[in-house]
Amino acid sequence: MSLRSGETAVKVVSANVGTPREVRWKDKPVTTGIFKAPVDVRVTMRRLNLDGDRQADLRVHGGPSKAVYTYPSEHYAYWQREFPGMELPWGMFGENLMTLALLEGDVRIRDRFRVGSAEVIVTEPRMPCYKLGLKLGRNDIIKWFLASRRTGFYVPVVKEGDVQAGDPIEPIGQHAARVTVADITELYAAKTADPDMLRTAAPLNALPESWRAYFRRRLERARDRSAP
Repeated sequence: MSLRSGETAVKVVSANVGTPREVRWKDKPVTTGIFKAPVDVRVTMRRLNLDGDRQADLRVHGGPSKAVYTYPSEHYAYWQREFPGMELPWGMFGENLMTLALLEGDVRIRDRFRVGSAEVIVTEPRMPCYKLGLKLGRNDIIKWFLASRRTGFYVPVVKEGDVQAGDPIEPIGQHAARVTVADITELYAAKTADPDMLRTAAPLNALPESWRAYFRRRLERARDRSAP
């Protein structure tokens, strides 16, 4: 992606960190790292997370491919309209980086960006789990989150460095396949997936294997249905 004259500069609005805590959800203790708060100093982005940040359940969160969760600040206006009585401070959705002018429909899988002095690569959209419902106090938020298509996305850290609110986010490499984060979310959430996009996404090495395997299964089911 590149900026055209008059467009808003792409930048970090907030860097947010938090460590796991135990809370109660449906009368059961749950440990979660979804509670993040902004930091007002430079913080180092490392291979597995930001300094001062941790994930609770490493089976489904964190790791090299999901080191940093990025969320567009523009989406907060939508959620504030949907939840008019709810406070929505920065980091409410568990994001590590809140950004400006870096939307899911503009960002391709495997695009590379410089963020502060670090470098990251876009890998996949965020798929919500029940802990987002815990954070927002809503049982219906998982379906709502997906239906909104306002998922944000994960980025591995390919070069460690420091970041702070206000830092520019600069594109330094684009993947040849024109598959955006929004395309992947649509393929997952739509009842009927675009077969051409499925065929493009299934072999896309830029995607984690779990996503590619899912798309291959969908293609196989589609072929089975169309077989005589």
